Amino acid sequence: MTEQPPQTLEQVLIEHLQSGRSLLVLDNCEHLVDEVAVLVERLLGTCPEATVLATSRERLGVPGETTVLLPPLDASTELFFDRARAVDPSFDAAPDDLTEVCARLDGMPLAIELAAARIGSLGADGLRAALDDRLRLLAGGRGADVRHRSLGAVIGWSHDLLDDEERLLFHRLAVYVGGFDLDAACATSPELGRGEVADLLGRLTDKSLAVRRGSRWRLLETIREFAKDQLGPDELETARDRYVRWAADTAADLENQLDGSDWRTPYDEVVGDLRAALAGTAAAPGPAAHRLARSLGHLSFARREFLESIDHYRSAADRAEDGVAAARDLRSAADATLAVSDAQTGVQLLLDAAERAVADGNVRATMLASAVIAVNRYPTGALYQLPSEQTARLVAKAVDCAIPGDLHVTALIASAKAWNHGDQRIQVDPKLAREAVDAARRTGDPVLIAGALDALTIAAGNSGRLREARSYALERMRLVEPLPQHEPYAAAEIIDAFHVAPTTAVAVGDLPAALAVIRAPNDPVGDHPYISLPRLIRVSALTGRFDTCIERADALWERWQRAGARPIEWMASAMSMAALVHGLRDDGLFELWQTRSLEVARADHAVDVPWLAAPSVFAEARVAVHLGAVDQAADVVRRAFAGFEEYWWAPYARASAAELAVVAGLPTATDLLAAAAPDGVENDWAAACLARAAGRMSGDKDALQSAADSFERIEARFERACTLVLLPERAEEGRAELAELQVLR
Repeated sequence: MTEQPPQTLEQVLIEHLQSGRSLLVLDNCEHLVDEVAVLVERLLGTCPEATVLATSRERLGVPGETTVLLPPLDASTELFFDRARAVDPSFDAAPDDLTEVCARLDGMPLAIELAAARIGSLGADGLRAALDDRLRLLAGGRGADVRHRSLGAVIGWSHDLLDDEERLLFHRLAVYVGGFDLDAACATSPELGRGEVADLLGRLTDKSLAVRRGSRWRLLETIREFAKDQLGPDELETARDRYVRWAADTAADLENQLDGSDWRTPYDEVVGDLRAALAGTAAAPGPAAHRLARSLGHLSFARREFLESIDHYRSAADRAEDGVAAARDLRSAADATLAVSDAQTGVQLLLDAAERAVADGNVRATMLASAVIAVNRYPTGALYQLPSEQTARLVAKAVDCAIPGDLHVTALIASAKAWNHGDQRIQVDPKLAREAVDAARRTGDPVLIAGALDALTIAAGNSGRLREARSYALERMRLVEPLPQHEPYAAAEIIDAFHVAPTTAVAVGDLPAALAVIRAPNDPVGDHPYISLPRLIRVSALTGRFDTCIERADALWERWQRAGARPIEWMASAMSMAALVHGLRDDGLFELWQTRSLEVARADHAVDVPWLAAPSVFAEARVAVHLGAVDQAADVVRRAFAGFEEYWWAPYARASAAELAVVAGLPTATDLLAAAAPDGVENDWAAACLARAAGRMSGDKDALQSAADSFERIEARFERACTLVLLPERAEEGRAELAELQVLR
């Protein structure tokens, strides 16, 4: 399981455990007893069919806890025989002899493993002799110091048998929390040759102080803690410094493999140590720690651990040698925020970066211009209310500190000027947008070009030139296709391109194209519920996939509620599309889902939310047409033709409202059909709807058949069925289709 922002990992876990009977195993809880107790108590209170099995040296102390004290291992002789055979395939011993040895080890599995591993060098008689000398009291005492009954005594016995070189390497290997390979072992002792380290590591393995799995080794946790305790303060500091340098080099090597397909397994093997190495560094300038933090930010982003990536880039900024390097780290963190739709954090990161980059005017200008672009491109929550005068001052600052001649900075400032237009967010000046695209093309940077084209897309869309906007969106997709998705700088633009592509496809009524993008396997965040589900809900509603629409809308609503229900304005239109389907089915849930769309947007009225106004009135108009509910037709029509700040859904709203005027017999119906005609030019769904409305008014069967054919071409199954019902010779076919969709006529 992974985080699915804004859901935390804990929320994702609870959701999974609520799905039915399940067993959650929590191992080695003693170092986090308080934290684990809080988690377990919450799990048991919210997941009635979940059972928790926890191993710990200390009780958790939660209500309902049953403590089971582990006795000696019943199968201790079988374990000893298995481990001894792994060391010496010819090993054999009488059952009574094994029973005696295991009894003297108190049946403790680790002690058995340590003892069995000595078979190869000591044999059964030698092992018994060693037990007599060192571990007599593990058999149950006979008057010696109780401290010698601990597992530490077993490890101490093995430790005492090491020579100086073995002991030195053993102590230094304790810094690795997740295991190590030969290169990592060599990194702890640069004064030793690779062959020497390999030999020592083999000897430690033979003595059961290290465990080998393939090409990697590990120290069992208790053994690791024992070894670490043997390091003096100076030795420990040296070991940690080498640990950080190893981690930085290892992370850099993994970064170099990101364009391949085999980096994930080696990354997963070492990521625990990479994190631990970074956590052990101070939030102060340090070259190795900075390299490690930056590489970890990149790797975790590539592994789709987006929140972790942001944290690592922030850590990199804290460890950077200068403010300019820190600013670049924060820029990467800001790019990563787009993967979790958190523009507010992204903008703050960019502004912080600008403050740190005072030594380089161009870097500072880059951060300021990028912040202005982000405020206007991705406004959510408080960003909507940010005064345009404030962002205008940021643009002016960017211009003032920029050093003339840098094409990238010039292009970013041009884009910032285009986006920061008027008093509303997501408003772009068309002339300035074209200038921004021209400036971006001069850089040759596909990321900058794609970003500038988005401004041109919005400018065209807000002016009602939806097919032109669609052409820019398609060009952006061609630009981002070859870009590396693991780079936050590129991924930010790729993510947005994959968002705008289905938006513009729906805007022009090309529903098959929208569905194809939604299902594209190379969508960088296609499985993110707050990105993928709204897309699918919208297109499912328009294509007649009503069950899918409702199921996904229910899931999205529940996730949003569990994640804290913060405003996500652009998600509100999906709720209106769910309302549309409920309204068409006349199941009494239309108003509930319209209200939910307002809750998601944190608004009292749909008209107050640019991304919701048109979808909301479209849902009202279309449901009214289908149900013949014409009492409020005049008001719905008025709102549909009053104009919208965002135009993507306007053709649907206006075409449906014009058809409602026809169904209601409004005297303005003919004029409204004419007024909506330009929408039909820009949108295939609207064109088919207007053709059907005109056929209704005139009784023209050819017009109705043409409308049905048009709906079929764009895979609008419900609309096609509704149109067939209007044709006497095909009405039965249409009613059968509606029955399958569970829509009464």
